[in-house]
Amino acid sequence: MAGHSHSSNIARRKSAVDEKRGKAFTKAAKDIIIAAREKGKDPDHNPHLRLAIEKAKAVNMPKDRIDHAILRGAGEVPGMTYEERSYEGYGPGGIAIIVDALTDSINRTAPEMKHLFSKYGGNMGEPGCVSYDFTKVGLILIKSENIDEDKLMEDSLEIGAEDFSNIDDFFEIITSFEDFFNILDGLKEKEYLIDFAEITKIPGNKIKLDVETGLKAYKLIDLLENQQDSQNVYTNLEYTDELIKAIDEI
Repeated sequence: MAGHSHSSNIARRKSAVDEKRGKAFTKAAKDIIIAAREKGKDPDHNPHLRLAIEKAKAVNMPKDRIDHAILRGAGEVPGMTYEERSYEGYGPGGIAIIVDALTDSINRTAPEMKHLFSKYGGNMGEPGCVSYDFTKVGLILIKSENIDEDKLMEDSLEIGAEDFSNIDDFFEIITSFEDFFNILDGLKEKEYLIDFAEITKIPGNKIKLDVETGLKAYKLIDLLENQQDSQNVYTNLEYTDELIKAIDEI
């Protein structure tokens, strides 16, 4: 599958952004609440909740906060009610951007998103204006150190992965949305250590921008990621080596 050469870099950057902005616990709690609300509070029978708990532990979220979020999602303790919303539009150079949000106030979040989208020459569009070009898939990253590449590729494809790549210091495994949890569990059963796993959205085509425009696009994406209700931001911006170098120098 073409166009994934920098997804491992982006995944690591997203984790770093969460840590830097102090949003990791809030984001993890919201993920847990929604997962428990939709499929129940037992992680053994709710793979979405199981993954949300694993991601919460990865950012060192205390167990009592994890447990409280599960109970909130199950409706057993009072708390804010969150709704899922997606906002989409265009950024510098015509790149496509989708923001998935969890909000307790649509009347607050929608105008904030519209305002942020207007930065750096972007604009928020109507639902569906760019999402038609994105596909929901599973992304799994495994550190390549001390791993037999041929064996991991064989195991991954055998249990249903759609694509396998060696990217930087990671092996990147792409799955269908429907098979993601089965493949993730299958790799764990084979005792592979998962470094990163999530359901994400990938574009059909990526757009390369010159460094100056690319930096403007990156700054817009960063603003959207830092919005308090933002959970995930997806784009068809191509993170070229030149752009990544420029970002690292900011």
